[in-house]
Amino acid sequence: MSGKIIPYSMDCPRWTAYPEKESHKKLRAGLKEWILKEVEPHIDQWEEDGAIPRSLHQKAAQHHTGFYNLGIPAKYGGTVIPDQDIFHSLIVNEEMVRCGSLGFGPALMTWGIGLPPILNWGPEWMKQEVATGVASGEKIICLCITEPAGGSDVANIQTTAVDKGDHWIVNGNKTFITSGCKADYFTVVVRTSGKGLAGMSLMLLDSTMPGIKTTPMKKMGWLCSDTAVIAFENVKVPKKNLIGKLNRGFYYVMNNFNMERVNMANSSIAASRICMEEAIVYARQRKTFGKPLIANQGIRWKLIEVIKDIEASQAFLDQCAWMVNEAAKGNETDPLLIAKLSMLKLLTTRTLEKAAREACQVFGGKSFIRGSRASKVERLYREVRVMAIGGGSEEIMLELASRQSKL
Repeated sequence: MSGKIIPYSMDCPRWTAYPEKESHKKLRAGLKEWILKEVEPHIDQWEEDGAIPRSLHQKAAQHHTGFYNLGIPAKYGGTVIPDQDIFHSLIVNEEMVRCGSLGFGPALMTWGIGLPPILNWGPEWMKQEVATGVASGEKIICLCITEPAGGSDVANIQTTAVDKGDHWIVNGNKTFITSGCKADYFTVVVRTSGKGLAGMSLMLLDSTMPGIKTTPMKKMGWLCSDTAVIAFENVKVPKKNLIGKLNRGFYYVMNNFNMERVNMANSSIAASRICMEEAIVYARQRKTFGKPLIANQGIRWKLIEVIKDIEASQAFLDQCAWMVNEAAKGNETDPLLIAKLSMLKLLTTRTLEKAAREACQVFGGKSFIRGSRASKVERLYREVRVMAIGGGSEEIMLELASRQSKL
């Protein structure tokens, strides 16, 4: 390992059971260069602005690595790597965090949760119209699940879609919707019959439909990511905008959650590595009582306590990612996969919480000041809670894991 590479950082070589292919290395190198040139110098200003430039979507879509639309079929304008696997997607997800913001990736790549239901279950006309616009960066799509009264209780969806013969009438409210204000398309979970799991469906709405109102939310973190409350009032939706089969929405949503939790775990590990890298570099430079801060045993032990959790989290992530990859290919996989994905998210977000806390301790008062030498750590510390709660809170993850494990 080169002496210039900080141990356990994002750039430190990883010796795992799933070594990087040449296509992995090429993708990472190209994307890293783009992030350092096009994103990191501007991220502080975008945080202050409360959004990333809309033009960045199209600029990203034109990048030579194809990272922006990786996973969208080529016939809709996406990028397909010949030996593509889940680890290509995880590299993109990880590199989004390199700039020191956990909100940047969701802001730029919102299609990663909004478009898959259409690609997996939507009609062909919808794929042609929506996926093509999203792949080029010209259109933005978001996913609308969470409601003010529901939170993690997805089965209690109250937004309704009433059958009016040749169309639906949609009424209800959604909250905490990433890219909700700037989205052109909304993949919306609605109730089409009865109560509980069996009466939920997915529908495509677009921003030109009368009756849709979006309101930005003021947040603790993810400041560069537009987050919205969305109200649907008597929105007329064509019958053809149903995604998949009627009343199968809950199944589609649950399928979407699996990859979302893998990505959140991956981002949390990347952010934890950034916290440690920033802390190590600073502790080597900072002089206290006549010696470098890193020379104190207590500081070194503090860092290693976090690093051991990062490395354990990485190993668990790699194992779960491989299983998700095998399941996607139709191969037999661990029947406890959903339980393990729940535990993975819990482990990695708690590791992030620990990493951000201890990095702040190393930086001292600087970690309390925005725009300081500790700006990445300060920002990531504020973003811990959304990672711990979003995509399924700690308590939900514990309960889901215990139920799936049939304890």
